[in-house]
Amino acid sequence: MSGATLEAYLASCTAHGDEVARGVAAVIQRLSLAALDVRKLVSQGALGPVFSGTRGGSNADGDPQKDLDVVCDGLFLSCLQGAPVACYASEELENPVLLDPEARLAVAIDPLDGSSNIDTNVSIGTVFSVLPAVKGPGCDPTQSFLQPGNRQLAAGFFLYGPQTALVLSLGKGTEIFIFSSRLGCFVQGYKSVNIPERTSEFAINMSNYRHWEEAIRLYVDDCLAGSEGPRERDFNMRWIASLVADAYRILVRGGIFLYPADGRKGYHQGRLRLVYEANPIAFIIENAGGAAITSATRILDLVPEDLHQRVPLAFGSRREVARVARYHVDPNMIGERAPLFGKRGLFRA
Repeated sequence: MSGATLEAYLASCTAHGDEVARGVAAVIQRLSLAALDVRKLVSQGALGPVFSGTRGGSNADGDPQKDLDVVCDGLFLSCLQGAPVACYASEELENPVLLDPEARLAVAIDPLDGSSNIDTNVSIGTVFSVLPAVKGPGCDPTQSFLQPGNRQLAAGFFLYGPQTALVLSLGKGTEIFIFSSRLGCFVQGYKSVNIPERTSEFAINMSNYRHWEEAIRLYVDDCLAGSEGPRERDFNMRWIASLVADAYRILVRGGIFLYPADGRKGYHQGRLRLVYEANPIAFIIENAGGAAITSATRILDLVPEDLHQRVPLAFGSRREVARVARYHVDPNMIGERAPLFGKRGLFRA
């Protein structure tokens, strides 16, 4: 399938599928068209009429809201009108929007992830999740979004950077499509992405070191100690401060991303949103052979309590994510950190 257009890829995946599968494909096609409109807005930079304007208010979750956030949200909401979508939930809206009560799908979205980086020409993106709509007499649309992430039918993100890309998983692998200006459509650039199990690269905001819990500080300390420390190898640190950009790098070359809970006001439960950030990213990462957790709990097993619930998030190379979980359970049980194994010698592997 390498080199297939997005349309051809979706057609091949749904050729023998049911109505729901065809509906998912239709939703992704519509989102991809809206993403190209967002791409045009983002590419205008400071010359665009809505690029850096700030409304002076905040979104449903309390974050500062820029004009471009709102415009992008409107584009994605509009593109789903007439699609087989029952309800739409967004970071920019306090409550879900009911579109078609008879439809069988629900879409959750962060219309412009990384918008705090808009003015600095850093890659930003759109994260989305497609879920089965919860049906029933008098059912609140919010219920469709309070399902664990393991019930997602598809998830993906668009990246607006040097290339415009779509990272997509339908639950059987993760694919990367690149927008071709020559063809005017998304074309498959990476097939069946597989994140290496091991890594020597981590991404975290080191400025928050003093606020972290001990497990995260110990993990980072051991990485920074390099070849002379318990890990016995040198690590590089990367931090773009754009979730989609960091996730894309990890998908292409491996690594681990950490945004833990910390002691600052408003950060005790983490900072990233479970429904429309952590869940879709975790779905994509797991389908690429990686792992995603809070501190020790699998992200996709969490049952959301609120549409805008925040969670800690660590994702990436499977063995490195498992190590982070072990630091939270008991770092002294990690062989090379235990006193008996603390020095190079007979007992060091």
